[in-house]
Amino acid sequence: MSAGTFNVSVLGASAGLAYFAADFRLLGCPPLKATFPAGVIATTDSRVKSPAPNGGRARRGLTSSSAFMLPQNPVASDICAAAITGGSALSLLRFWGEIAKRGFFDQTVCRKLVHISVGLVFMLFWPLFSSGSQGAVLAALVPGINIIRMLLLGLGIMKDEAIVKSMSRHGDYRELLKGPLYYASAITLACAIYWRTSPIGIAAICNLCAGDGLADLVGRRFGSQKLPYNRSKSFSGSIAMAVAGFLASIGYMHYFTSFGFIQESWEMVFGFLVVSLGSALVESLPISNELDDNLTVPITSLLLGTLFL
Repeated sequence: MSAGTFNVSVLGASAGLAYFAADFRLLGCPPLKATFPAGVIATTDSRVKSPAPNGGRARRGLTSSSAFMLPQNPVASDICAAAITGGSALSLLRFWGEIAKRGFFDQTVCRKLVHISVGLVFMLFWPLFSSGSQGAVLAALVPGINIIRMLLLGLGIMKDEAIVKSMSRHGDYRELLKGPLYYASAITLACAIYWRTSPIGIAAICNLCAGDGLADLVGRRFGSQKLPYNRSKSFSGSIAMAVAGFLASIGYMHYFTSFGFIQESWEMVFGFLVVSLGSALVESLPISNELDDNLTVPITSLLLGTLFL
């Protein structure tokens, strides 16, 4: 597997132009290059220019979604964004796969690092897409393709030892038909249905990734004091889940507000708190021993988010 680097940076605005820089390189491979009708050339070391709103400075040093979109060809822009997002997601999965394969971390730790990072990194790329259903659907294709990969790997049709080892509990490829498949499905649906303009989708993904992922790591390390109603769960793990899910939700609230996708408020903060506490409570119940957390956590987040966000 070739090593690679991927960097995305949003620069300031100057003379009415907002600047977005992207760099994606695989060692040993020539750079890709494509020319779009808007007169913008995208390469693996490129700068894309687009007018900043009202010819002014980008909000908080970041640009709105219009700064990433090619106005004369939004479909081509979204396809390009999907390719960049998919390439970075695949690189991240390959990275954790190699880490697991080489035994740098315990298999459980690697699995949870994948669990935490993939969904959160995916959301970082949402501003690259256009607004509306077209951008949501094309963005959702990225985790959607991963659903197909989980099915192929879980059914034994496709082989990938590194991915199986980094995403399964015991190295059994059939495990990918459970938790990892639910995980990819939850993120895909949250993206396609709620998208970046709804705090409900943000809460669901943050509690699934940051909350549930960190709960297991903290619980295994510091979870000596078990919950009285579920001896397989600990106080430290449940507290870590609520805190991590809440803080991640707040972080992405600020992130998407800076692009103008949502409007942050104290009411939204309270809603995120309720969703994180409720998700942590459901994850701690004995029912979690029967049903996968990758199902119960996003369902709980979506239900509570509908009521409080």
